[in-house]
Amino acid sequence: MLPLVQYVPLGLIDYKEAWDLQEKLFNATISEKIQIRNGATEIVTKNHLLFCEHPHVFTLGKSGDEGNLLLNEEGLDANNATFYKINRGGDITYHGPGQLVVYPIFDLDHFFTDIHKYMRFLEESVISTLREFGIEGGRIDGLTGVWLGGDTPRPRKICAMGVKSSRWVTMHGIGFNVNSDLSYFSHIIPCGIDDKAVTSMQHELGRPLDMSEVTEVLKQKLAEQFNFTYTE
Repeated sequence: MLPLVQYVPLGLIDYKEAWDLQEKLFNATISEKIQIRNGATEIVTKNHLLFCEHPHVFTLGKSGDEGNLLLNEEGLDANNATFYKINRGGDITYHGPGQLVVYPIFDLDHFFTDIHKYMRFLEESVISTLREFGIEGGRIDGLTGVWLGGDTPRPRKICAMGVKSSRWVTMHGIGFNVNSDLSYFSHIIPCGIDDKAVTSMQHELGRPLDMSEVTEVLKQKLAEQFNFTYTE
């Protein structure tokens, strides 16, 4: 029997509100795993996949350098943006309207207990999605995320990733630039990497994309890659 994953469409949602929901689901799953370990055989942990967009926000991972945010408080206000230090891996990134954000709250005991493999599966799902729209994405050795032109002098990042896990339960996830306002990336050193560009599907194709269409393709690619079935 394939693992079940609950699809949770959140639409445009404040970053902190989505973060609080992640924490609630994440902590509940960990609590259930502890009960299972203590003999509660009637409990089966659930997997959740949150899809959303955020208003303009910059987030800094626990190992990140705050100096990679190039705006002060006044600059954040002028750009209608907020800033959070959060508990994922990675450095600084930007989320905003037109960016598809995906938060898997997975119990990897249902899949495989390997975070490196988990990250590669997330990347491959995005790469497969891009291919459906005629964009060839890939990886760069030593750098997380999905890139275009990785073998050229000026590679372009189209999808950033950062995760947290505990007891093989995951949270946080991916920021996939579909119709993103790329000017906001000029206010940070994205992921602490100052010699590579950022791009979006819209920028590459020269037209805006239907977010619901990209969402449906990515939903399908994630289910195929991780071999699970959705429950609404």
